[in-house]
Amino acid sequence: MILLENQTNFNIDTKILNSIVNYLNISKDIELLIVNNKNIRSLNREYRDKDIETDVLSFPLEDIDFMPLGSIVISIDKAKEMSELYKHCIDNEIALLFTHGLLHLLGYDHEIDNGEMRKKEQEIIEYFNLPKSLIVRAKGE
Repeated sequence: MILLENQTNFNIDTKILNSIVNYLNISKDIELLIVNNKNIRSLNREYRDKDIETDVLSFPLEDIDFMPLGSIVISIDKAKEMSELYKHCIDNEIALLFTHGLLHLLGYDHEIDNGEMRKKEQEIIEYFNLPKSLIVRAKGE
């Protein structure tokens, strides 16, 4: 189940997000925070020493039975910006960001793996008919 904390005025539809969780057979709760650029920048600075806005952050938790899998933080400002830039709906952008963050919670890391995260992300994108992956965008493909 997704535990949504929406710190914005944007109405978040979690239907597709829950479908992605079910597709991946995840039984643990996932915290999802929707914030603005100012708040995500603050988190990025505090936890990653990067003083810039970003689109999505993931914070995995220890694997304890009653604890959530972790937290995903999405910047609604960045989601709006990217959905306009890539000309698709914001719900699809949020689903894409959520997928990316969720894979990080599951232990995938595109910065050090041999393409496993990109492959899994692509599988989900194709299944749910989502836009290009963040990994592909970052590489300019």
